[in-house]
Amino acid sequence: MAGIAQRAPSGDVVDYDRSNLALYAALLEADDAGQDWRSAATSLMHLNPACPDAEDCWRTHLDRARWIVGEGLAEALVAFNVRA
Repeated sequence: MAGIAQRAPSGDVVDYDRSNLALYAALLEADDAGQDWRSAATSLMHLNPACPDAEDCWRTHLDRARWIVGEGLAEALVAFNVRA
């Protein structure tokens, strides 16, 4: 897994998104399962939840994952060269 940025990108799909698709999927799965953010941040992102910015880091990545599979899906499919 690529290094984790303090904040996930916003706007257009970028290489960071491609590098972190597995993380995005894992974050969505953890959230759907009701996993506490602290547990997900620790196990999936290797963050220390006691750090002041940890929750923001986790939240921006989860939000980005939701965007990628939602309104950003068409753009992501083009950016990732996925053919139907």
